Amino acid sequence: MISIFNQYPTYQVFLAFIISMALTMIVMPFFIKLLKVRQIGQQVRADGPQGHLVKQGTPTMGGIVILLMMTASIFLVGTPDARLLLILAATLLTGLLGFVDDISKVAKERSLGLLPYQKMVALTLISVAFCLVAVNYLGIEPYVTIPFTQFNLDLGVLTTVLPIGDGFEIPWLYVVFVFLLMAGMANAVNLTDGLDGLAGGTIMIVMLVMAAIAFRTGQLDVAVFATAAAGACVGFLWFNCYPAGIFMGDTGSLALGTAFAAIAVITKTELFSIIIGGLFVIEALSVMIQVMYFKRTRKRVFLMAPLHHHFEKKGWSETKVVVRFWIVSGMLAACGFVLYFATTLGA
Repeated sequence: MISIFNQYPTYQVFLAFIISMALTMIVMPFFIKLLKVRQIGQQVRADGPQGHLVKQGTPTMGGIVILLMMTASIFLVGTPDARLLLILAATLLTGLLGFVDDISKVAKERSLGLLPYQKMVALTLISVAFCLVAVNYLGIEPYVTIPFTQFNLDLGVLTTVLPIGDGFEIPWLYVVFVFLLMAGMANAVNLTDGLDGLAGGTIMIVMLVMAAIAFRTGQLDVAVFATAAAGACVGFLWFNCYPAGIFMGDTGSLALGTAFAAIAVITKTELFSIIIGGLFVIEALSVMIQVMYFKRTRKRVFLMAPLHHHFEKKGWSETKVVVRFWIVSGMLAACGFVLYFATTLGA
């Protein structure tokens, strides 16, 4: 690590952002060239907007560079503690899952990779393991703070203690909650990643807010992780903005969604994260509403789901949709932070 900045935590946080961004911008062009030589490109869904068909074959799996440069920045700038390493482990494991999914799409030359149940089983294992380690070895309490109140909802009321060491706790309700949060955010970010620059820009916004929360709670290494992720997203956006030269793929979207949820668990901002990442929630809900309504009525609520495609179908340009969704994401993230600050003020 760059030890000279040890006594300047604010500089460490900013330095993580800058180094991660710079490394990503330096490495990404070489990665794009490699993918083009190997003819590894995006498979576009045939039933999507017709304007997206030109994206067929665009290099994908840019998430590999995002994750590697982000990790390099973290170890260069910070002194990773157990909490950061746990978040990083969950992120990289989910990134590996996304990589397998991306490779499967390329090999089969179709837009669908792993089967849904296969991804869900993997996400379940990762989220459950993350939760149990956090509770038993990092001292994370199995409760969630209710916004606007000082009330903590105890999700540890149904706990099994196994005779391992000093006792290995399995808080069943909290395990289920963490699974829903992590798997939900991973899939929500994945659904959001449908337009050039959309997922990268929105993840950058929420990660900066999570960095501010982690910094305020004295979790410097977690703040370094979040800013490194944000910096890597900015570096990626240089190549992913319209017209995109590369996509992050499931390697990036699943991993970054998991990272966002993992930070929320570690900083005890689980419910606040649903507001901070509100755009992801809206995108996921649009798909759920569309599917459920269509099954019951054979009619559609939206012209197309996820929601960003609905506005494309209404005639908005791709860039217009992306910029306006960035604005909405920023507004929701700001509201979530203000709500968190107001709730914890004086705590």
